Amino acid sequence: MSMWEYAPAPESRDVANLKPAYRPFIGGEFAEGGGEPRKTVNPATEEVLAEVSTASRADVDTAVKAARKAYDRTWRKLPGSERAKYLFRIARLIQERARELAVLESLDNGKPIKESRDSDVPTAAAHFFYHAGWADKLDHAGLGPSPKPLGVAGQIIPWNFPLLMLAWKVAPALATGNTVVLKPAETTPLTALVFAEICQQAGLPPGVVNILPGAGDIGAELVNHPDVDKIAFTGSTEVGKQIQRAVAGTRKRLTLELGGKAANIVFDDAAIDQAVEGIVNGIFFNQGHVCCAGSRLLVQESVADELLAKLRARISTLRVGDPLDKNTDVGAVNSAEQLARITELADSGDVEGARRWTSPCPVPDRGFFFAPTVFSGVEQSMRIAREEIFGPVLSVLTFRTPDEAVAKANNTPYGLSAGIWTEKGSRILWTANKLRAGVVWANTFNRFDPAAPFGGYQESGFGREGGRTGLEAYLHV
Repeated sequence: MSMWEYAPAPESRDVANLKPAYRPFIGGEFAEGGGEPRKTVNPATEEVLAEVSTASRADVDTAVKAARKAYDRTWRKLPGSERAKYLFRIARLIQERARELAVLESLDNGKPIKESRDSDVPTAAAHFFYHAGWADKLDHAGLGPSPKPLGVAGQIIPWNFPLLMLAWKVAPALATGNTVVLKPAETTPLTALVFAEICQQAGLPPGVVNILPGAGDIGAELVNHPDVDKIAFTGSTEVGKQIQRAVAGTRKRLTLELGGKAANIVFDDAAIDQAVEGIVNGIFFNQGHVCCAGSRLLVQESVADELLAKLRARISTLRVGDPLDKNTDVGAVNSAEQLARITELADSGDVEGARRWTSPCPVPDRGFFFAPTVFSGVEQSMRIAREEIFGPVLSVLTFRTPDEAVAKANNTPYGLSAGIWTEKGSRILWTANKLRAGVVWANTFNRFDPAAPFGGYQESGFGREGGRTGLEAYLHV
């Protein structure tokens, strides 16, 4: 059998309109931040992309005051139909600048251009379109008569889906009449700051959206600010617990979307080839930098050997390399720190006796890359089966009965997502009903829609984002 050879098909980085410097967005204007300037790095090449002026604690206070002023004087007084017009404009501008945003996201984050182009940016626009439709219909959302906005929302987003996570949070907040102070991840601030330009283009009233690049201390300052009414955080379970402790006993509302260790369950009657594609998408999409990644594969013993053989063959075809190349399937790990964590956890699998298989694909010599890896012979006590790796590493366990599959799937402190592969609808419903997970996919994985609520249980957080249910997190009902 001959392997296909692909000629390079790079997207032009010039499309990103990369600037040498970026600044915080406060009160409708870009301002020089009072924090220490930070250089943002392309994880695929380790080259500096731009210098970002970061916020100081004083800037947090200024931004919250700007958001409060906009909330009191303008935004909450607008009819829902008027707020909707702004959200529709933002959605259309995201579409118009989609190619620019996709290239910039891939440069700053390391994800393949085909993912940022075909998934992240279109879904971000879809969230603004969807929530624009709700802005004048809140009385009919089943949340009680005349639901009211909370006020100023402090929002903190992670580095794995910078623009998409922004949309998940900003769109419902604006639709329900709240104003926003958002802190992007310190390693991936660029698309958030271009989104600030989009807010200006859309004519959004000053102070309705404020964006403060910075490190964890700025996020902590935002969480602890006395004039913030709502905190929405997506990130690690450890930081989520710190935030929950900080807001305990205050009037602040809180939603947390945290880590995961999702089980992807393949029964013996599943369509094996289809399941293999879903497994690959579930763990290697976005280099495994996905909180709901299917990082624990549970396979019924009778089909385990066949499935693993096909899975390894399929993974061997994945191309690791330049995120801007349209042929790339797995891009760069976001940072040197994250690469070190992935490497350390994978090494623990070797030490504890799991069998490692690594894709034979070539890996670039420069940049932060980790080849797709599968561990078989995994026991539930191993770190690779218990801890969130947040990288392209799959742990494979086996089971004999459906009850055993459910027991192993639920043997985790997390509870964000799960997948089920079987031809029997009754088995899908039986299994889904017993899984402790906020989202359960059947014969597919990583499917998202703005109309569908997303969120977890246990150490994966609480609250929902998206859908009618997600509106409630930003309303007094």
